[in-house]
Amino acid sequence: MKGLAPLFLGIFGTFAFSWIGLTVIPTWQIGNLNPESDEEGTDIYPRPQSGMFERGARVYAANGCVYCHSQQVRADYAADDIERKWGNRRSAPRDYIFDRPVFLGKMRMGQDLANIGARAPAPEESPSPAGAASPAGQGAAVSSPPPPAVAAPSPAAGSPPAKAPTSPAPAAAASPSPATSPAATSSAPSPAPPGQRTGVASPSPVQMANATPGGSSPVAPTAQTPGAPWPIQTAGLPPMYSAAWHHVHLYAPRSINLDSNMPAYRFLYEKRRIAGERSADALQLSGSDAPPEGWEVVPSYDAKCLVAYLMGLNQSHPLKEAKLVGGAPAPAASPAPPAQGASPSPAAAGSPVPAKK
Repeated sequence: MKGLAPLFLGIFGTFAFSWIGLTVIPTWQIGNLNPESDEEGTDIYPRPQSGMFERGARVYAANGCVYCHSQQVRADYAADDIERKWGNRRSAPRDYIFDRPVFLGKMRMGQDLANIGARAPAPEESPSPAGAASPAGQGAAVSSPPPPAVAAPSPAAGSPPAKAPTSPAPAAAASPSPATSPAATSSAPSPAPPGQRTGVASPSPVQMANATPGGSSPVAPTAQTPGAPWPIQTAGLPPMYSAAWHHVHLYAPRSINLDSNMPAYRFLYEKRRIAGERSADALQLSGSDAPPEGWEVVPSYDAKCLVAYLMGLNQSHPLKEAKLVGGAPAPAASPAPPAQGASPSPAAAGSPVPAKK
């Protein structure tokens, strides 16, 4: 009987110290974190999300996405997550103060999704349906420049010829390349590489750093040097990581990555007859995934909420407790004015130009 008291005290002390170390101290350290803001109180992070985001989180959990994807970018000294371009800094407790529950995850059958929303193209970079790339075989990456859409206008009768020959413009730029201008060749950045995706404006350096093709595809480079490949964009699909792209990925993952082992969530979508005009939400499918003539595939409300949730995952905002890894991307160099008689460069025409490192 004399040995029972020390035994019970030892058991109680073990559980007490474990509870203090695992519950009390972390709650004291990070349990009362608030959003961080600048001195003016205008730049606040994080912010509460919308109702569609919260419903999308429940759809995300109900369909088992948390079993194959994580949402935590580990520090560079502990893992290669930042080197894989899954984020520009490690995840911090402040990133999750509005998440209930927090889907940190522990297994990565696919890539980390902590910054999947930061990889979406900007609204001004998303092409209109008329300017989208035409299907050129499902599953094939664009590896050659698009055919000319509109030939360069010929000079009017009696006008002097241009000093430099002009080449037909691609559909995305609608202007001759910088190589046609003698002045542009000496000071303007190099033209877009041959592997640039068609019908889509060039991604910004931040998006380039965050862009990682889905599944087991190789990681996109961070430096926008001349001749560097761009993120893999399958022909006939919406811009990578846009809302329309996510819907196609959820409906037919193998149409984007042939090696993907992600299940198809087609039960989240409805195939229906086209009544009048085609719906603006209809998926851009091709090949064997395309619906029959006169039919369309549209997302359900749960599918829209799930995509809204994915588009809202963004931990790229700088925090005091988590320093950014790597410097900010250099701005694009401003080209010199074109020579007399030569057509303007894409930068002067308003089309994006890859930044020089």
